[in-house]
Amino acid sequence: MRFLTAGESHGPELTAIIEGVPSHLPLTAEDINHHLARRQKGHGRGRRMQIETDRVRITSGVRHGKTTGAPITLVVENKDWTHWQKIMGPDPVTEQEEKEMKRTISRPRPGHADLNGAIKYDHRDMRNVLERSSARETTIRVAVGAVAQKILAEFGITIAGHVLEIGGIVSRPIDVPAGTEDILKRTETSPVRCLDPEAEKKMMDLIDEAKKNGDSIGGVVEVVAEGLPPGLGSHVHYDRKLDAKIARSVMSINAFKGVEVGIGFEAARKPGSEVHDEIMYDPDRGYYRKTNRLGGFEGGMTTGMPVVVKGVMKPIPTLYKPLNSVDIETKEPFAASIERSDSCAVPAASVVCEHAVSFELAAAFLEKFGSDTVGDVKKAFDAYMEKARQF
Repeated sequence: MRFLTAGESHGPELTAIIEGVPSHLPLTAEDINHHLARRQKGHGRGRRMQIETDRVRITSGVRHGKTTGAPITLVVENKDWTHWQKIMGPDPVTEQEEKEMKRTISRPRPGHADLNGAIKYDHRDMRNVLERSSARETTIRVAVGAVAQKILAEFGITIAGHVLEIGGIVSRPIDVPAGTEDILKRTETSPVRCLDPEAEKKMMDLIDEAKKNGDSIGGVVEVVAEGLPPGLGSHVHYDRKLDAKIARSVMSINAFKGVEVGIGFEAARKPGSEVHDEIMYDPDRGYYRKTNRLGGFEGGMTTGMPVVVKGVMKPIPTLYKPLNSVDIETKEPFAASIERSDSCAVPAASVVCEHAVSFELAAAFLEKFGSDTVGDVKKAFDAYMEKARQF
């Protein structure tokens, strides 16, 4: 299974094509819209979320509520396009018309793709870069991840994301480890998608303070997936290791600068006896691990324990108290320009991360068990799980 996205932040729409989804999978637009709405929530979001109400159109690969096995096309309209048709339209414009628009960008913003992308693709107007590099693209990636979650749900696999930290305020470990169902229930009622009510209030206050100061703050999110079989991924090639694929996918999310699996970097500060997970056996359950410090992975493959992945999001670089930069035309210093921005997008990022991980898990699942029809996949999955229990 693979996908490709297209579209700009202020273009008419965002599009994704997904190839390799098995036939006879129940799928409707509402299955996806629920997740798009989750991405738009969160304390600290900017004015763009007041303009857009993201809804998906499925334009191929689904008939009468079920997938056909053909490529699936998903489209999400950009409501703000009505104000940008002349500026972002595909038709040629005169030099005079371009000047009258006053939307040419020659001043790169620190922390964005503006300058590097302009140099690479030889753009004097950096809007050609920032429109595609915008985090608006994560909308369609969530839509793709929602399809992946439908696949996983057919086999009892569930996944949820939540916020661990914002601006140095850390959520306390809860007394009883939360499963995915509990995480989803509790985060949907939290403005910052945090499981710790005390930390939640402090996070919101810090976000408000950052906004007041024209600044932004980042944080750490965690994704948990339950019900996975052992053996997804592979140890035989570096590019087939599933934890590596997940790390790549998480790092590709806008503003993400780090990934951990399980206890992650904490493993560097502990002896091996406090890092590795002892193997246990139960006749009904089969093999399992006494602990899950390695986050559900050994040798690039799932162990059957919950997959636990953390992602680090840097503060959004568009600041209302702008940093210094240099105009590429005049070479003069200036205070960076401002596009609409959030003071904190970590809660939304937890949803994006959840869906990025969902796609990699679903792709690995179908690679293992086939992808023609849901029925065939179920037969292969059931046979494999029976073998694993009796191994």
